[in-house]
Amino acid sequence: MIDWQGFDWQGFQAELGDIPCITERALVRQKSRDFFWYSPILKAALNDKSADLVVCPRNEADVVAVSALCARHRVPLTVRGAGTGNYGQAVPLEGGVVLDMTGLNRVLSVDAGLLRVEPGCRLIDIESAVAEAGWELRMYPSTKRTATIGGFVAGGSGGIGSITYGGLRERGNIVAARVVSCEAEPRIVELTGDAINRVNHAYGTTGIITALSIPLAPRLPWVDVIAAFDDFMTAVRCARMLGLSDGIAKKLVTVLAHPLPQNLKGLTTPEGKHLVIAMIASHALTGWTDLLGDFGGTEILRRPTAEAETDAQLTPVYEYTWNHTTLHALRKDKSVTYLQSLFPADRTLELIEETYRSYGDELMIHLEFLRAGGQVTCSALQVVRFSTPERLNQIIAELEARGILIANPHVFTLEDGAGHKRIGGDQPAFKREMDPAGLLNPGKMRSFTVA
Repeated sequence: MIDWQGFDWQGFQAELGDIPCITERALVRQKSRDFFWYSPILKAALNDKSADLVVCPRNEADVVAVSALCARHRVPLTVRGAGTGNYGQAVPLEGGVVLDMTGLNRVLSVDAGLLRVEPGCRLIDIESAVAEAGWELRMYPSTKRTATIGGFVAGGSGGIGSITYGGLRERGNIVAARVVSCEAEPRIVELTGDAINRVNHAYGTTGIITALSIPLAPRLPWVDVIAAFDDFMTAVRCARMLGLSDGIAKKLVTVLAHPLPQNLKGLTTPEGKHLVIAMIASHALTGWTDLLGDFGGTEILRRPTAEAETDAQLTPVYEYTWNHTTLHALRKDKSVTYLQSLFPADRTLELIEETYRSYGDELMIHLEFLRAGGQVTCSALQVVRFSTPERLNQIIAELEARGILIANPHVFTLEDGAGHKRIGGDQPAFKREMDPAGLLNPGKMRSFTVA
């Protein structure tokens, strides 16, 4: 990490004018962190990293001014939303400035199902704003109530809603992005179509997003449901059939193998059971009930999602899924961690059963069914009883040898965390164009070198 002690930070702030800054050390350190501590490996690597200054822009003009100043002084610039990521995306490896984008939080327009929004807007606030016009977000992470749309696009990949719409990288799930370069005289570009992937899941290394155009979905009354099963693979087959049942409108299809359900705060589950957790549109509940009967599952919860979102005593079921499942496990046992896997669509059931039988409670199975390339498959966010880094890497190698893609959540570089161990061909070239000095979140794109 660069030692910035001799740098004139007071002079830097003076050049910023009236743009708000945070200098209090404890708060600067807090704003330099995300949920990387889910990984014991990342916790050891990133725990001491911190920015020197947090800058809080209020609008795009402020973003341009900060970017220009950082470029002129060669100060690293790391963009941050709400800090709900898990891979150190928002952790400044080389100090410098953290750019807190939560002040850019306006919904700019909602027109014919297309949302134009600033990146710091919280997903829950977007949902409230677009509901008035009869719309809702196509997808969101399990951290919907705290995460920002910019952080989701720059650091996420999919979530609740991906069973219908696939991941963020599926064509059409992001329509446009307005991006500021990091140069002495910053440029503003509008990306559309496939060019969106130059900033999607790029950890803010390729430009600073100041506005997004996101397609919406017609708003539906969602119902949280949970069903219990005696047999794990029966639960998996039921969940997969739900994913394949195009006539049943759903937003979430999750499987938690025993003993993971015992970790869920605020939910009493039968001992020894495996769970299917889903969000079903109210008009499709009959189809869900009939499907559940085919597989012998027992429904143990049915409740409107909106009720759980507005009652502080309740938990919406999406906060039991995706990486919230790991969080619930960590609250019970600080020694566990997790993996992220993607099963091939043509061998999904075979490989799930093989994995379940091979590792027992060392690798507790948690599945999220989704669409990928038009096919129903699933991602696994397995909860791992961590022993050593060597054993964790051995498990990763064994899963990859079976044909399961691993997006490694124990590394902080884009390349090493990708399932194919490479990043999109456009991202390094776009970074060279938009960030020629390599100041944006340095160290996160391993393949980039300053020309």
